[in-house]
Amino acid sequence: MAEIQLADVFVEMADTLVDDFDVIDFLHVLTERCVQLLGISAAGLLLTDGQGTLQVVAASSERTRLLELFQLQTDQGPCVDCFRTGQPVSVADLPSADRWPRFTAAAAEAGFVAVHALPMRLRSEVIGALNLFDTNSGAFDEGKLRIGQALADVATIGLLQQRAIHRRDALTEQLQTALNSRVLIEQAKGVVAERLHLDVDEAFTLLRSGARNQNRRLSELAQAIVDGSEQIPLAMATRRPR
Repeated sequence: MAEIQLADVFVEMADTLVDDFDVIDFLHVLTERCVQLLGISAAGLLLTDGQGTLQVVAASSERTRLLELFQLQTDQGPCVDCFRTGQPVSVADLPSADRWPRFTAAAAEAGFVAVHALPMRLRSEVIGALNLFDTNSGAFDEGKLRIGQALADVATIGLLQQRAIHRRDALTEQLQTALNSRVLIEQAKGVVAERLHLDVDEAFTLLRSGARNQNRRLSELAQAIVDGSEQIPLAMATRRPR
């Protein structure tokens, strides 16, 4: 059953990697599938913006996104080290590891005690890092670590393939577009959360569902909600997450 589930995930990701695919949604699917397949508590993903600066582009939950942002703001943490070295970083018990004290404190506040960072790398080119968080301490299972790296590799290849297709600076432009879209989506999450009295995770779920139901890009719907050219669709307001 586990092998079938894993195969289904790779097929799902491969099917998504078509020309002009929705980068933000694809990377969020990646973080969600990591949680489901690897039995971890949360996952986050950072990408470089073309000037060598890491940015948060996807996370499986809001608390994870905030922890990733804190990691970047303090310039310390597993994903930062992983990106800089191009090598995996694994800490089975953060409190006893005596590394990244400010990040460790923030992770503990979010409920995480173990972390594993995997590079998004193809040969010598590193474009980001995938963070895997757990609320339980302990070494990461080697088999699951390989699966996590394989998922990161698939995403990396997909992003880099876009550059090969569109040539020249397509990857930088695509990543920058993803980062710009991220800002819009965060704003739209706030609008939806405030108007429908939801938490931000529920608001994001509604946004994604609304975009998919309308067969449109998540960033396009977010832009429309933020600039007021569209109201929150009635279907979104009545189909709240349970």
